[in-house]
Amino acid sequence: MYNDYIHLFQSQAPMNKFQGMLAFARVVEHGGFTAAAQRMNLSVSAVAKSVARLEADLGVQLIVRTTRQLAVTESGKEFYSRCGQILEDIESAETDVRRGHSGPEGRMRILLPASFARGTFLPRLGDFMESYPGIVLDVQLNDRPVDLISQQFDLAVHIGELNESSLISRVLTRGPRVTGASASYLKKYGEPKTPDELINHTCIVSTFGAVWPYRAGKRDIKIKVPERLFVSSSDAMRESALLGLGIIQANWWTLRHDIAAGSIKSLLTSYAVEGNPISVVYPSSQFVPQRLRVLIKFLEDITNTQPPNAGKPARNGAQAGK
Repeated sequence: MYNDYIHLFQSQAPMNKFQGMLAFARVVEHGGFTAAAQRMNLSVSAVAKSVARLEADLGVQLIVRTTRQLAVTESGKEFYSRCGQILEDIESAETDVRRGHSGPEGRMRILLPASFARGTFLPRLGDFMESYPGIVLDVQLNDRPVDLISQQFDLAVHIGELNESSLISRVLTRGPRVTGASASYLKKYGEPKTPDELINHTCIVSTFGAVWPYRAGKRDIKIKVPERLFVSSSDAMRESALLGLGIIQANWWTLRHDIAAGSIKSLLTSYAVEGNPISVVYPSSQFVPQRLRVLIKFLEDITNTQPPNAGKPARNGAQAGK
């Protein structure tokens, strides 16, 4: 946020209250002077001096600094809300002026699970890039969750329940958990008719473990499947299943194209439970820049696909991983 105003720090203009507000807002948003300085391409001392001068000018302590942590005072929280609105109004005003000449612009660093990136995001990315030529994307692929703020990500797609309260999340899609295998595997080893029969099959397990959830009538059940092959990503798990190496369990979203093409057969559908949600998450902030808003809308559009009613999956108390 507020990237358009960083040049004010890099100019020779005297320090002013606006510059201090910007530095203070960055420190609050990124949880420290070092992260704020990195984001703004400035030295830590320059950012710290800007905030100190702002505090001196206001006659109020905004941030309590210790050697190990930083805390925003009550006055600081109130001031952040006010100055954040001012900075957002300035950015919005400039955006409105430019609207007739250019669309949203700026750089965004985003984190995507590999399977989502390859199967959903990248095939449609050309449409986004054509619509918003002023936006630069830095796309990182990682199936494991990371700290978005410390790693300086603007947005991530997350598969599974989200426990981090400091992040804003929006569910993109849900669907059943799918147990599946290729035709070649089923021809050779047969098809399990109940979850219990999985113990006699070769199962491919990923990072979320070898305990697979099912629902029989009104009863939730968990099956400890034999862990014949372990792979560290959903992409590798899917590829292994396509090669006929065993049975997998994954979110419907990961396997939807393979099921539609007949490459993977969905098994045990009457026992299916609801899978983990796919959500877009981003650091909590009172203000969302236009470039982030259009990216969120793009992600909503490309995931606007309804899952099948196979097995009428029910919500289960203990969600498994992706």
